[in-house]
Amino acid sequence: MQNGPMTSMSVRQPGPARTFSDRSKRRTANAVRAGARNGPQSAQRNYERYLELARAENLNGDRVAAENYYQHAEHYFRSMSADAN
Repeated sequence: MQNGPMTSMSVRQPGPARTFSDRSKRRTANAVRAGARNGPQSAQRNYERYLELARAENLNGDRVAAENYYQHAEHYFRSMSADAN
């Protein structure tokens, strides 16, 4: 190799490592915010979605994440109950 002029190349620095779970949570949070404007059907969908996420985390052995999802599901359950009254 020859010692010639340096070429400037932009090098992308890697960001912090993110797990699949982190990315999934971010997408879910964005979807929930967008879906909150859609009324009671959305609350039902979100309730079911969070229950499914909680069950999946339980199967993976992450009880803390599962509890977090159960609390979110409870929020939507209460929201549906309030809409029914």
